[in-house]
Amino acid sequence: MNRLWAVVVLLLISPALAAAQQGGGQQGSPCMPGMRMPGCPESSGQQAGDQQPGGGESAQGGSHEGTTGMQMGKTGLMSMKGMQPQTFLQAIAHHATSGTSMEPNSTPAPMLMTMKKSWMLMFHANVFVLDEQQTSARGRDRFFSTNWFMGMAQREIGRGIFTMRAMLSFEPATVTQRRYPLLFQQGETAFGVPIVDGQHPHDFIMELAALYDLKLGEKTLLSFYFAPMGDPAMGPTAYPHRASAFEDPVATLGHHQEDSTHIADDVVTVGLAYRIVRIEASGFHGREPDEFRWNIDQGKIDSWSSRLTVQPRKNWSGQYSYGRIKSSEALFPTEDQERMTASIMYNRPLPRGNWASTLLWGRTRSLQDNSIFNSYVLESTVRFHVGNYGWTRIENVERSNELILGENPLPPGFREEPIGRVQAYTFGYDHDFDLIPHLASAVGAQFTTYGVPDVLKPIYGSHPLGVALFVRLRPFSGSER
Repeated sequence: MNRLWAVVVLLLISPALAAAQQGGGQQGSPCMPGMRMPGCPESSGQQAGDQQPGGGESAQGGSHEGTTGMQMGKTGLMSMKGMQPQTFLQAIAHHATSGTSMEPNSTPAPMLMTMKKSWMLMFHANVFVLDEQQTSARGRDRFFSTNWFMGMAQREIGRGIFTMRAMLSFEPATVTQRRYPLLFQQGETAFGVPIVDGQHPHDFIMELAALYDLKLGEKTLLSFYFAPMGDPAMGPTAYPHRASAFEDPVATLGHHQEDSTHIADDVVTVGLAYRIVRIEASGFHGREPDEFRWNIDQGKIDSWSSRLTVQPRKNWSGQYSYGRIKSSEALFPTEDQERMTASIMYNRPLPRGNWASTLLWGRTRSLQDNSIFNSYVLESTVRFHVGNYGWTRIENVERSNELILGENPLPPGFREEPIGRVQAYTFGYDHDFDLIPHLASAVGAQFTTYGVPDVLKPIYGSHPLGVALFVRLRPFSGSER
């Protein structure tokens, strides 16, 4: 079975490699192979915003500088300004994030892209190589890399768009000892003990998915998603892919209340969108991935979630989601969990940059003992003067008595309970040097200071601090970063 999945991964990732080799500069190019545009050879002569053959929607992009007026084909779902969606339905079919989650239509998606016959091939990636230094008795220092790579291939089939996508991470090799240091983090296990003050690496296969978006009418879209490993309709776009968190190399402390299901097994999702509103429902296997990160875990569909997304304007997106997760943690196999999340995202294109922000709440409730954990995060990233980035992440999260025990076996009869709230304040900056064409290569730093509840001060101290120095690599085409 593992060999079969390896073959499937190679089949899905190979179009992305072709895009990286063939299409490095084509995203911002006025003429693209396989698509008829004004001013290009064999152009159809249609302008951006014209009604397209086959009942396609208007591109609604005539007022934007640099609009390409890309041919929309039969569905009207692939018409974009330099690959930038202009409507909510186009943003859904674009699939630039994980799973079926959404960000505002105006959110940039750095990628390499090219056309090969009737296929649109895309490649996304984000790689950090960093040195983390932490104070406090619980702090640790580590040199490691967080990273992901996503290849995607799309084409029109009938009245819809078919998409294949594979997302990989080499963190099982670049993050040693099944964790990297992250003060006050908790929520997973390795080899029978909790991971405390550390964040687990992602699986090698983060997502392996097939998607189909069927246009039912000018304003209606029916979507299907199947993934042996993927992201159900739960929470907002996961932190590794959110534009507001794109420059931060480490996880959020509220990850396990907000978006930890972004790597789940055997995911099936169906969604219906009308104009600016979308409702989705998912079934998936609830157990979180184990410590063996190179394989694909499998299990029966025993958990479910639903999500309502609203995108009233191109710069705004909001979602509310609810789910029931079966036996999510290995240390508490009889405990099922209820999860709720709500978020608002705002993105604002700037003359020489972009500003993306997210306000997010997540909550989990044990269906066994009714213990509740809440988390809140406000994060914002601004790109200015093309190659400069500044960001902040402010968190307020409830922590449990697992932190007091540390990474030790749980005593018999242990019951997890909230013990107080931790605040984390992160600020960072990096700058692109672009040493290699179409590869945004940055050097940066960030620091995090914490607010510690009294019960944890004897263990962590009153003012622990974390500092990260890093190099970041990310491919891009044209002016999209």
